[in-house]
Amino acid sequence: MRAAVLHETGQDKLEVLDDVEAVGFGPGKVRLRIRATGLCHSDLSAMNGVLPQPAPFVPGHEGAGEVLDVGDGVTGLSAGDRVLVCWLPACGACASCKRGQTHLCLAGFMNAGTPNFKRPGVDVFGFAGTGTFTEEAVVGADCAVPIPDDVPFEIAALIGCGVTTGLGAAINTAQVEAGSSVAVIGCGGVGISAIQGARVQGAAQIVAVDPVASRREAALRFGATEAVSPDEFGDAKQRITAGEGFDYVFEVVGKSVTARTAYENTRRGGTLCVVGAGAMDDNFQVNMFELFFDEKRILPSMYGGGDVLRSYERAIALWRAGRIDLESMITHRVRLDGINDALDQMRTGESLRTCIEL
Repeated sequence: MRAAVLHETGQDKLEVLDDVEAVGFGPGKVRLRIRATGLCHSDLSAMNGVLPQPAPFVPGHEGAGEVLDVGDGVTGLSAGDRVLVCWLPACGACASCKRGQTHLCLAGFMNAGTPNFKRPGVDVFGFAGTGTFTEEAVVGADCAVPIPDDVPFEIAALIGCGVTTGLGAAINTAQVEAGSSVAVIGCGGVGISAIQGARVQGAAQIVAVDPVASRREAALRFGATEAVSPDEFGDAKQRITAGEGFDYVFEVVGKSVTARTAYENTRRGGTLCVVGAGAMDDNFQVNMFELFFDEKRILPSMYGGGDVLRSYERAIALWRAGRIDLESMITHRVRLDGINDALDQMRTGESLRTCIEL
């Protein structure tokens, strides 16, 4: 079968090969035919080594498709079912799951160290234990979440990561209050979803901050009340909040420098929500006096900070009701052979989300 493979961490191009085989099918597993997958910035971060991932590997974790076969012991799924790929399934038995923090379950991460593809003489991993830049994949049954018939594969794929992450950051983690002021730094697919989440929550002002003009323009279409470049952010803070700072600031870049900017533009007693996934050696610093004196809440948000299955259902309900726009987030569509062009478009900020159709 065909799949896009990164041979070594640090390479910036994928090779589309036709000699890749999905392996590991058996009890508790399902074999999927991937129909659509989104290109998420986390895929780039895994390719360049910011996020740890053994290589060679098949990137992709934001996918949807059909069940081809189910292994022994699998219940609730059968061949032909339409599903989205959950890259962070909850085991239901660990301490995090028992506390109700299923999004912190580490069971899914354990899958990332087990090859689920192979080529002649070579084991190949799947990013985040999945790997959706491929025609077929074998995943644990809890990674395959059934979707209603009216949800297109490309919409379901987005819900599988970026939409759930951004919406959840605003709704679950920060719990944006109606009438509040919000700023979102970084307006790719996840940032746009955070903007839509803040709008759903009833924020009065939503300022989008991004260096790319096309992304600023897009942010206005998705609910931002204004959009500014990073150089204009200070002026926006002064105009909108009289210099006090925003009630909520979302950092959706994953860098300490933007997290620091976000902190400085959050009002005293306000909330900084860190959504971007950054590098382990990139340290964010605050001094002990400001931490005490300003009483700003610093809230990291992992995968939207809530039960992902409920978050999927909520995203579908909001989309059906016309409260969020998911179709327009897909700015580019390519076949698998066009994956490297899609990577370049994401690096430059030209695309919000690219749908890879398989």
